[in-house]
Amino acid sequence: MYNSSDEISLLLIDDDKKFCRLLKDYLTPHGYTLTISHTGQDGLDLALTENFHLVILDVMLPGIDGFEVLKRLRHNLTIPVLMFTSRGDEVDRIVGLEMGADDYLPKTFSSRELLARLRAVIRRVHITEPKQNVEREEVLQYGQLTINTLSQVVMLNSEDTLLTPAEYRLLNYLAQNSGRVLSRDQLMEFLDNRNHETFDRIIDNHISSIRRKIKDDPKSPKYIKTVRSTGYMFIDSSLQKAV
Repeated sequence: MYNSSDEISLLLIDDDKKFCRLLKDYLTPHGYTLTISHTGQDGLDLALTENFHLVILDVMLPGIDGFEVLKRLRHNLTIPVLMFTSRGDEVDRIVGLEMGADDYLPKTFSSRELLARLRAVIRRVHITEPKQNVEREEVLQYGQLTINTLSQVVMLNSEDTLLTPAEYRLLNYLAQNSGRVLSRDQLMEFLDNRNHETFDRIIDNHISSIRRKIKDDPKSPKYIKTVRSTGYMFIDSSLQKAV
């Protein structure tokens, strides 16, 4: 768990050396330490062998591109990933977010915007917002599904389930509000505290990925129910039995 009194360790994977130097010069005084890699494979190796709080990843890289790096990362780690693109293509942004990126920035960003996005991702991932029952109940149990709200570990049939940070927060939020229908706008606001505008399908893709990982059939759900034209509801088995 990240301690706000420590420096934040970032891995920057980008082949533009001048751009990397500028970012390092800008972020270092703000309490960030940067390790820089200029190729996808080298960056991936570093991410898998060293400890970082967050990865900043460019899409356009020599060798394996940023999407492939993200794909391989997500098979092994839940580390937050902020992606860059120089193309400004909406398709790139959507693909990156669907593959598990936590945020996305075109390279036309301002330095202040980058700093704000980094802080938002770190805050969302490493600081659990207080809930009325989190302190009383560290482990939530729903049939074969277990959510540990302190360690942020999700287990299915006593086996770890590898969720991305955004997927964990979304699943935990739904579970904390079990039996209550939450709209897509509510879920998006909870995840990001900002409007994604064109990214309306991101919530649906997160839910689809969570369902796949916890083996929840959307046609006969045990945990997450789709409420048509509205959003989603975590199924409270105790309420279900009482009906």
